[in-house]
Amino acid sequence: MSSIRKLWWFLGILFVASFGALLLIGGEIYRQAPPMPDQVVSEDGRILFTLDDIQRGRQVWQTMGGQQLGSIWGHGGYVAPDWTADWLHREITALLDGWAEDGYGQPWSTLSAERQAALQARLKGTMRENTWDEDTGTITVSSDRADAIEAVSRHYVALFGDAEQLSVLREKYAIPEDPVPDLARRELVPAFFFWTAWAAAAERPGKSITYTNNWPHEPRIDNRPSTANAMWSIASVILLLGAIGAMVWFYAASRKEEALPTPPAEDPLRSMQPTPSMLASRKYFYTVLALFMAQIGLGVLTAHYAVEGQGLFGFPLADYLPYAVTRTWHTQLAIFWIATAWLATGLYIAPALSGHEPRYQKLGVNLLYYALLVVVVGSLTGEWLGVQQKLGLDANFWFGHQGWEYVDLGRFWQILLFIGLVFWLVLVGRSLWPALRERSARQPLLVLLFLSTVAIGLLYAAAFMWGKHTHLSMVTYWRWWIVHLWVEGFFEVFATAVIALIFTRLGLVRATMAAAAVLLATVIFLFGGILGTLHHLYFSGTPTSVLAIGAMFSALEVVPLVLIGYEAYENYHMRKRTEWMERYKWPVYCFVAVAFWNLVGAGLLGFLINPPISLYFLQALNTTPAHGHGALFGVYGMLGIGLLLFCLQSANRRIRWSNRLMSPAYWMLNVGLAMMVFMSLLPAGIYQAYHSITTGFWYARSEEIVRGPIMEGLVWLRVPGDVVFAAGAVLLALAVYRAWRETRGAEIRAARPATLAESGATGR
Repeated sequence: MSSIRKLWWFLGILFVASFGALLLIGGEIYRQAPPMPDQVVSEDGRILFTLDDIQRGRQVWQTMGGQQLGSIWGHGGYVAPDWTADWLHREITALLDGWAEDGYGQPWSTLSAERQAALQARLKGTMRENTWDEDTGTITVSSDRADAIEAVSRHYVALFGDAEQLSVLREKYAIPEDPVPDLARRELVPAFFFWTAWAAAAERPGKSITYTNNWPHEPRIDNRPSTANAMWSIASVILLLGAIGAMVWFYAASRKEEALPTPPAEDPLRSMQPTPSMLASRKYFYTVLALFMAQIGLGVLTAHYAVEGQGLFGFPLADYLPYAVTRTWHTQLAIFWIATAWLATGLYIAPALSGHEPRYQKLGVNLLYYALLVVVVGSLTGEWLGVQQKLGLDANFWFGHQGWEYVDLGRFWQILLFIGLVFWLVLVGRSLWPALRERSARQPLLVLLFLSTVAIGLLYAAAFMWGKHTHLSMVTYWRWWIVHLWVEGFFEVFATAVIALIFTRLGLVRATMAAAAVLLATVIFLFGGILGTLHHLYFSGTPTSVLAIGAMFSALEVVPLVLIGYEAYENYHMRKRTEWMERYKWPVYCFVAVAFWNLVGAGLLGFLINPPISLYFLQALNTTPAHGHGALFGVYGMLGIGLLLFCLQSANRRIRWSNRLMSPAYWMLNVGLAMMVFMSLLPAGIYQAYHSITTGFWYARSEEIVRGPIMEGLVWLRVPGDVVFAAGAVLLALAVYRAWRETRGAEIRAARPATLAESGATGR
């Protein structure tokens, strides 16, 4: 018990220190963020953009889908360009061509090497010079640069309209025709794109690096990895190797071979009587499968847009469901169905652990279910209305599409979701309370479970830390609190505690041993995980300190994964400890898959892009979705499915999952995911990385590469994996439906009054 108390102290100190540091760094990001000018003017007196233009231009970009349609500073979708890099490339090209014509009467591409070098030196001085005047709030550009800016602006105004000459380009970008019919709105977008590109080219005052740490790679203005980038990347790898060695040594030195308890002769859960609220939670799990199937269908449509940007085998699908909508729904539904599976597990497991059914608990479970349906349907509808330009700019923020990948839903729906999460916290907490008050060996696990539910319920409040016009650097900072800390952090702590409690409830491990193991795992994971959030912010207008801290702590995130093979073995071994555990074969197999994908999807593919020098070239290429698919579905999705299977099975002892359905379903889901990642996404990312390194990031994301024959061939190579994966999902849904139908029939027969013949009564 003393070791457990020490771990609690370590966890408490770690939590306070890490979040304190994260908040202090947030303050530093706020102070050193790229300035928002009151106006951008030319030397000859033209007002190019105002602050209002930049802010409202961002709002228009958000109504188009924001980060779901291309990316900004490397965050967002992959078919359309990164608009920061695209603007920078187009402005540079316009400047060089203009200077070449003015000075030599010929295009830039035909100049001699000496003349090109002279103009390129002039270009570097022009683009990297920071002309921001803090006193007047003005950015001043030269007259010839103002001409280039106006030319690039006209391109984007035409692109987001219905200009016939850009119709082919829109199709390649998966942008529908006339996506922003209002000319006044379209004319605002270039202001925002220019500002993001200016911040990526202008050097910080007194520094030789830009506001985005020299990202994106653009050799023509000497945007290359900084010295700090290279040094902290080397340091992070050295720290990783040292930490892995220390972790293995500590594990070997401190691990005590404690005999496992003798398993009960019978399944302890067979005698458990599910409470009304536990039975009411089953509808959540059935909804999980419906959302999962819808997400797969939308994923197929989204992938197809990479080869046919505005249609589906000739059908003009983009008129009704454009790429920005299908990708939004695909990513949102992934969050919704995985989170729903975990929320339902909390509602189910709390009364099961405490044996306590609070008053009106079933009513609360039912109300929360319908409230979540309102949020899902309402937010998806609002996102469609926003992209279809049916809402005003301010209304879009509240009810439509916020444009932030994974956090797209409008503020009104976010408020409802937060209320729902707090209500869920209350429901779980009041059920767990009697067990939390009891002094027992499993109390540390129950406390950790409860604390993780508190974190899940309250941490989503980070979504309210930005408004319509909050600085982009700060929006990015707070957004990753949701995506990294909420989804990847505390949900994982919650899940780890739940799995440990399941095995202790089944009598397969001792509660004290499980509590110590879970607490240690939580300490190790959060030690790197909290400050490791910063690796998402290297190039988002943040200071070098973010790059340094993010590099070091994100490397530590990988350390606990070196022992993941042992975790997989332990989980698999649990199934073989007693004959009756065969009943829980498929939930346990899902937990084994979670361990595998934690190593491959989260660990190997995650560390591939985590070091600053790697992410500098790989950010916003297909290496990112390779990691995202492997981690989001492989880890969190398979965990959600495993919890779904366990809870449904323990709620009704009649259920035995059909091996004829579950075996192919399980292997198809995992093999199909591996095929998607390793046959399509990862090779596509490596191909793009070559061009990002050799030419520049803009080229790796250009239509020439993204819609070229090699990339389109790699997109088609997703089809076999998609088919296998979808078939596995269908078989999983069929297995659950078959079990539901059989148990539903048995429940109806049990509830029906017995006939005279069935009761054995005789007439008189």
